[in-house]
Amino acid sequence: MQPDRARVLVTGASGFVAGAVVRRGAMDGSLAIRAATRQDGGAFPSNVERVLVDAPFEQHDWTSALADVHVVVHAAARVHIMRDSSSDALSEFRRINVEGTMNLARRAAKAGVRRLVFLSTIKVNGERTTRERPFTPDDLPAPVDPYGLSKLEAEIALRQLASDSGMEVVIIRPVLVYGPGVKGNFRSLLRWVRRGIPLPLGSIENRRSLVALDNLVDLILLSVRHPAAANQTFLVSDGNDVSTTELLYRLADAMHVSPRLFPVSERVLYWLAALVRRSGEAERVIGSLCVDIAKTRAMLGWTPPQKMDVALRQTVDELATF
Repeated sequence: MQPDRARVLVTGASGFVAGAVVRRGAMDGSLAIRAATRQDGGAFPSNVERVLVDAPFEQHDWTSALADVHVVVHAAARVHIMRDSSSDALSEFRRINVEGTMNLARRAAKAGVRRLVFLSTIKVNGERTTRERPFTPDDLPAPVDPYGLSKLEAEIALRQLASDSGMEVVIIRPVLVYGPGVKGNFRSLLRWVRRGIPLPLGSIENRRSLVALDNLVDLILLSVRHPAAANQTFLVSDGNDVSTTELLYRLADAMHVSPRLFPVSERVLYWLAALVRRSGEAERVIGSLCVDIAKTRAMLGWTPPQKMDVALRQTVDELATF
């Protein structure tokens, strides 16, 4: 490795976000990327070094993976699961997201790693805002589910470790991430629009913040090296909020199809969702969740490089290949 190149260990490298960090980082001549993954498959650029995590995450010995590493980007996690069937979901989230994170972080500090960039979640702030009052990094945390609580507990433990050890910690709380390869509910929404399935979402007046994958990766890699990022918490989005109805129209436009939306009042939608025990899912479609990225812009001089319409076009183009 060239002496002026920073070696970066990326965990969860087979995942949606971390995989994109690995691919983009591999193109940066000032970085040497080491990808940590549980899977021996998957394609990485030829200049990326792979290391395997072959033990329970909270017990894994990271010594060799951390050798000569300057920065860790920690994206591996047990993520939010719809209708989680675990008998003790909070314990499972804590095992990976708290114990696993701190196992890595303590070993990183001991190995002399300068900085750890932690991919958290906006769920640490909470589940809902008003249209007029977005979340900020300084708001009192208010997680409502085991995933958000486990991420908050990890954030608290990481800040204490930074204070005790001198290793810098950067915390990033993204909103819903979309882009080529997106899975879950967002991908289902794309398919519904493409197939012309009628949706009762023609008059939703909420506001939602989203972040394109390329924009999130850009901020993560900036946080790897920017001096002002040390020991800070940042929120990230595309910088423009949309209603669910507007998002559906934008998706339809990107697909060159006509959206089949019909208006149903939000009150009725909430009532119907409660009847079928899907209030949480309804909230994510009908409710507002906005973030203020003024601190991210001002402190790091960061502007989302990709416009939402461009990112949506790339997302639907990838979907068309399957």
